[in-house]
Amino acid sequence: MKKYQSKEAFKNELVKQANLFISEFNDVAESERDLMKTGVDRSPAQMLAYQLGWMDLLLDWEREEKNGIEVITPAPGFQWNKLGSLYESFYQKWNGISIQRLQIEFAHRLVGIICLVDSLSDQDFFESGRRKWPSSTPSAWPVYYWLHINTVAPFTPFRK
Repeated sequence: MKKYQSKEAFKNELVKQANLFISEFNDVAESERDLMKTGVDRSPAQMLAYQLGWMDLLLDWEREEKNGIEVITPAPGFQWNKLGSLYESFYQKWNGISIQRLQIEFAHRLVGIICLVDSLSDQDFFESGRRKWPSSTPSAWPVYYWLHINTVAPFTPFRK
């Protein structure tokens, strides 16, 4: 499990990887937004939609918990052992949206994730069992690890 010395260290790595990831789309023409390249399992639009989907889920889980709503993970109507249909829902939600708009939405979600990190105590961020939604998943990781595996970690492989 990736470790961070502080919330600042996490945020620094998050912003660094997010900037590298999002800059990959600066030169993608709209005519290529749905282009599937050999050896790549997602189109540019799907890559962005995938990340927006996970960032939305993370933010929704925390918002629901803060509002006293029972959090259903990964999302109502979806199961952890069948994530393909969840990913398809991400692609459908963002279908037809321009690459530029997807980049703007990504930047908004990035700010939301940073605000989420800032809103948590060090204990709530780094220790397992401090928030209900991470404990309701098959892997009861601490919040920071859920954020890491659904933001920082996939930003890097997508770039390859």
